[in-house]
Parts: sequence; C-alpha cells; structure tokens
Amino acid sequence: MNKNRMEAFSDGVLAIIITIMVLEMKVPHGTDFAALRPLLPVFLTYVLSFIYLGIYWNNHHHMLHATQHVSGAILWANLHLLFWLSLFPFVTGWMGENHFAVLPTALYGVVLLMAAVAYWILQQAIIARHGRGSLLAEAVGNDFKGKISPVLYVIAIFAAFVAPWVAGAIYILVAAMWLVPDRRIERTLATRKGPVS
Repeated sequence: MNKNRMEAFSDGVLAIIITIMVLEMKVPHGTDFAALRPLLPVFLTYVLSFIYLGIYWNNHHHMLHATQHVSGAILWANLHLLFWLSLFPFVTGWMGENHFAVLPTALYGVVLLMAAVAYWILQQAIIARHGRGSLLAEAVGNDFKGKISPVLYVIAIFAAFVAPWVAGAIYILVAAMWLVPDRRIERTLATRKGPVS
C-alpha cells in the first residue's frame, strides 16, 4: 500500500487540529491591553500546543520519508496517533481557561504521554513492516529522547497535583528538547539514498 494517502490524510488532520485550537481563543470585547490580559494563559497554552503539533508533524514527515509502504497495522497505528493529537484543542483550552489548574494541567500531560506512546507504536509498526535493517530502524537507534519523554510526562502528571507550574515547566522542557531538529533520519537517508527533500 502506498504511503502518500496516509501522509496527506495526516497532514490534513493536523491542519484541522491547529485551526480548531486557534478558534478556541475568543476575541476580547475591550480594545486596550487590559482586555488581552485574561487571554494570556490561553495564548501560552496555544503556543505550547502549537509547538508540540509542529514537532509531531515534522517528525511524522521524516518518519514517512524513511517508509516505503504501509500496512493495515501502520494505518491503525497512525489513526491511534491522530486520535490523541486530536485531543490537543480540548486539553489546551481547558488548561488555559482554568489558568493551569491541577486537573486540567495533569490531563494535558496524560494526552502528551498518550501521544508519545502512540507515536512510538507507529514507529515500531513501521520498523516491524520494513525490518530491523531498515532506514527507520537504523536512524532511530537507541532513541534517547523517545525514551526519556514519556518518563518526564509521567513525572509532570504527578507534579501537577502538587505544583502545576512544575508540570508546566516539564512540558516546556520536553518541547524544547524536541524543538532542536532531530537529524537522525535525515542523516541516514542522505547516507543511503542522497539528500532528503
């Protein structure tokens, strides 16, 4: 099965998710800077979630460049990832509207954790389909960031019940860790096939 349909569908879903998130920011009724102040938590959570979605989109794009074809298991694993990513607008809005309250901040971490797990499942499904000697398997290697991120999310979820700002700081830390471009797949593709577009 060709991967192009899955990639186009995923890109479309991510674009819709981002659009829904931005629509959650309501236009203030006032015309001064004071009218914008209540929107600051909503805006900050939007920025964080936008960065996370951008990271997923970027890594998904590179992962599919290392994929030759897809199977039913890969399609379902991809849908599983998109399911968790589709919850970003809800948890983003809830956490922002409630000024980083305990439960919304913890649930935000749960969704981040489940999206990370879903991404790992998709990655493993692609590796299983293409073999341990495949481009993706070679590029992923020991995947330190992929292993440490879920651990940090779990710590943040529990931290949210004690100090939500600590959980928020951990979410920012993980995003910053992934924001540095991950060149593993690009390097492996360049070595085996020539430059990646």
